[in-house]
Amino acid sequence: MDSKNIVFVLDAGGTGFKFSAVQDYREIVEPFTIKTASETLEEQLQKIIDGFKRLKEQCGEPAAISFCFPGPADYPNGIIGDLANLPLFRGGVALKDMLENEFKVPVYINNDGDLFAYGEALGGVLQDVNALLEKAGNPKRYKNLVGLTLGTGFGGGVVLDGRLLQGDNSAGAEVWCMRNILYPQTSAEDSVSIRGVRRVYAREAGIDFNEAPQPFDICEIALGNKEGNKEAALKAWDEFATVLADIIANIATVIDGIVVLGGGLSGAAKIFMPKVVEHLNTEYPGLDGNKIPRMEISAFNLDDEDGRNAFTATSGKMVKVPFSDKEVWYDPSKKIGITATKLGTSSAVAIGAYAYAMNK
Repeated sequence: MDSKNIVFVLDAGGTGFKFSAVQDYREIVEPFTIKTASETLEEQLQKIIDGFKRLKEQCGEPAAISFCFPGPADYPNGIIGDLANLPLFRGGVALKDMLENEFKVPVYINNDGDLFAYGEALGGVLQDVNALLEKAGNPKRYKNLVGLTLGTGFGGGVVLDGRLLQGDNSAGAEVWCMRNILYPQTSAEDSVSIRGVRRVYAREAGIDFNEAPQPFDICEIALGNKEGNKEAALKAWDEFATVLADIIANIATVIDGIVVLGGGLSGAAKIFMPKVVEHLNTEYPGLDGNKIPRMEISAFNLDDEDGRNAFTATSGKMVKVPFSDKEVWYDPSKKIGITATKLGTSSAVAIGAYAYAMNK
């Protein structure tokens, strides 16, 4: 195998280390997973080394290693802090330097939300959206993207005109700790997560949390495809959508770009996306009695045909330049689109990791 520009990637989670290799923006091996469960930190670190060695046996020498790892972390220097879902990591673990010593290639580490957003911006939804606009004859093009991962936790990443926002403390787009609009005493992640969906279902159904179905089943119950407490299921996704929409509105007001949703819970987008978009397009009741738009921009569901058509529709016109015969294009409409990932979260993360390494 020609090893030119091959990047080894890893998606590190609390239960498994998923390894793959990417070349020319596509995965070139069948991804494999090594269970994270270990007795010591040294054993867990050796599993990471062994995974990359296995890739090396398949692909030859890589150009770089680039992957996502949970935080808190000093990502530019590759030092991992005290982790909740990988508790053997404590006190600062110099993971980047360890792997560079072992493999003698550059190593880059980011979090999954950042790499998911980066992959979708450079090889996923941003290209798809602009292709849709071109096909519709609409001259509008998008350069900015917000990626949100919905699963065990709630993560995010922001790409601005092709550049990944990291922040001065490696803490850019850490959306999980934003305030929860329904329960202001806690964070958004308590609602925008697997445990959040299950907790509301259990509460509304009058059962113990441990008896609550998993989110996929709660989605099927809400859709009427499976037996269960449909009212509780609808309430669970309603609360999820309300909190998620508030976070999206806050981020989109600052970033003003396409929003893409990934992670396991994005598979339930058909049940919660309409509610999210509805919330985004509502108004504030102003203190003076006048209504104020929740956002200056309008949001459209790109997973819905009507929403897609409305988003891509050309709404601008040519206007004359005063004291001149010239005309220029003017579009007073302000739109963003929201969609669930089509690449798949793991593939988007892998592409993001590859792109980050190549750009470095």
